[in-house]
Amino acid sequence: MTRETFSNLILDSEPTLYRVAMSMLRNEKDCEDAVQTAILTAFEKLGMLRREEYFKTWLVRILINVCNKQLKSAAKTAELHDTDISSIRMAIESLPVKIRQVVVLYYIEQFTVKEIKQILKIPEGTVKSRLSKGRKLMKNYLTE
Repeated sequence: MTRETFSNLILDSEPTLYRVAMSMLRNEKDCEDAVQTAILTAFEKLGMLRREEYFKTWLVRILINVCNKQLKSAAKTAELHDTDISSIRMAIESLPVKIRQVVVLYYIEQFTVKEIKQILKIPEGTVKSRLSKGRKLMKNYLTE
């Protein structure tokens, strides 16, 4: 697929992308971010598209994944705001260093488990177990 063909298909799909994103995110700024991220992702992964006639379906699926990721990220942020920020900060600081690293990277810096695995050069299972342990320790700290 040429760049010109890609551009034309994006222009044709843009109204649909906007409506889909708006139906999920309900915020114009988030919607615009999601559409732009989906277009960039599609361009980067264009080689994975098997048949050009399915471009719009493929692009909408990418957009839905982007929107779901944004919604998940927003939910994590909302959870943090439900509790007093200074209490959360103290709970995080009370964690052992190795667990604190993973908790901060995941919940505050919004890295995925796979990204944390690469950053810290530890197995994915270790990242998950440290997150689980961190959640338990923080819950105990915050409920005391």
